[in-house]
Amino acid sequence: MTGQISNLLAMGLGMSHSEDVVVTGVGVVTSIGCTRKTFWSALIEGVSGVKPISAFDASGHKTRIAAEVGGFTPETWLGHKQIRRMARVSQFAACAAVEAVHDSGLDLDREDSFRIGCVVGSAAGDYGNLEEQFLKFREKGTGSVNPLTVPKVIPSMPASNVAIVLGIRGPNLGVATACATGCHAIGTALGILRQGGADVVLAGGAESTVTPFVLDGYSCMGVLSERNDRFEEASRPFDADRDGFVLGEGAGILVLETFDHARRRGAEILARVAGFGMTSDAYNIAIPEPDGRAAAMAMAQAVKSAGLNLEDVGHINAHGTSTRVNDRVESNAIRLAFGEHHRRALVSSNKSMIGHTLGAAGAIEAAATVLTLHHGIIPPTINYRTRDSECDLNIVANEAREVRIEAALCNSFGFGGQNAVAVFTRSP
Repeated sequence: MTGQISNLLAMGLGMSHSEDVVVTGVGVVTSIGCTRKTFWSALIEGVSGVKPISAFDASGHKTRIAAEVGGFTPETWLGHKQIRRMARVSQFAACAAVEAVHDSGLDLDREDSFRIGCVVGSAAGDYGNLEEQFLKFREKGTGSVNPLTVPKVIPSMPASNVAIVLGIRGPNLGVATACATGCHAIGTALGILRQGGADVVLAGGAESTVTPFVLDGYSCMGVLSERNDRFEEASRPFDADRDGFVLGEGAGILVLETFDHARRRGAEILARVAGFGMTSDAYNIAIPEPDGRAAAMAMAQAVKSAGLNLEDVGHINAHGTSTRVNDRVESNAIRLAFGEHHRRALVSSNKSMIGHTLGAAGAIEAAATVLTLHHGIIPPTINYRTRDSECDLNIVANEAREVRIEAALCNSFGFGGQNAVAVFTRSP
C-alpha cells in the first residue's frame, strides 16, 4: 500500500489550483456553544457537552445520554414564520449560516446573489418530525399528517432553507454521505469555487437525530457508549477503555470564497482550503475496511491536491468516534498514509466534547480545524486516560496545546465506506 500512495503522489492526482479558496466566516450550533466565540472557548477549555437526554424520556433505553444543543433559540437569527416551516435540522443549518455570514462581514446586499452558492448536507434529514408524524398517522389514519411533513424531512432541505433565509441564488445542493457529509460538502464547494461557478459558497452540514428511534437503532448496533452515570467521560476517542460513541447534534457552516473576492472586499482570512480527497472502502455498509487502505488513500489525495508533502501536516483533526473498531481502523489509516510521521503529527478528536454529530461532524470539525490554525491552539481530546497500543498516535490529551501549525488535515469517514478528507493551511 505504501507503494500505491507513493504512486498517487507522484502522479499528482487531485484538484487543480486554478483558484485559491479561503475561509472568511464560521458559524456553529453545538452542545458547547452556538457562536464562534463560545464554541471555541469551550473547545480549548475541554468542556463536555454530553448530558442526560432531555428531548424525550430515555429511561427505557440502554443509552440515556447525548450531546444535545441545549437552550437553542432560533428566534435570535430567524423569524417566527421561518421557524414554523423548518425542521430542527434546518433551523440549525440556517442559524449557523446566518452566524457565519455575520462572522465573515459579507454584505449580501452588495453581492450578486447568483454568484453565492450553498452546499449543506445532512446524513439523516428530519427524523424527529418523521417519527412524530408516522405515529400520528398510525393513531388517527389518513388526513392527519401535517402537510409540511414531506418538505421538512427531505435531506436537502437544510441547503434550501439556508438559501431562502439569505436570499442567495447560486449553486445549491444537499449532500448525504453518512458521517462524511459535512466534509464532502466542503470538498464540493471547493470544486465549485475553483471552477468559477461562484464567488462565495456557504458549505457545511447539519443534524438533529436525538430521537427515540435513532437512539435505539444505534444502540441495537452496539456502537453507543453506555456510561450513563459518568456521562461527561463517555466519549473517549482512542482511549483503551472506550465503549462507543455519544450521539450529538448541531450544525457547522463555513463561508468559503475565492481569495481574489475576499481580498477585494477586505475580508479577514481565517485559513485557506488547500486540498481535498475522497475514496470509498467498497467493503461493508457499516464496518470500515480493517486495514484503512482507502481512508489512507483519501488522506494522500488531499495532501497532494494541496501541493504539500505528508510531512508538512502538523495536525490531524481525527474522525475519532470513540468506538472500538473505528478508532483502530483510523489509526491504521493514519499510520499507513503518514509512515513514521504519524508519531509527530498532533492528533485530536472534537467528538470527545461534542459527541458524534453525524452529517454535521465533518463541518463542525472543519470549523474547529480552521480556528486551530487561526489561533495557534489545538483543542484537546478529553477523557484520554489509558493508551491503546492499537491506536499508537500522538494524541493531544486532556489539555489544549499552544503550537503554530502551518497545515492541518480533517478526517471524516461514514457508513458504507465514505471517506472524505480536507486540508487547511494558515491564511495566505
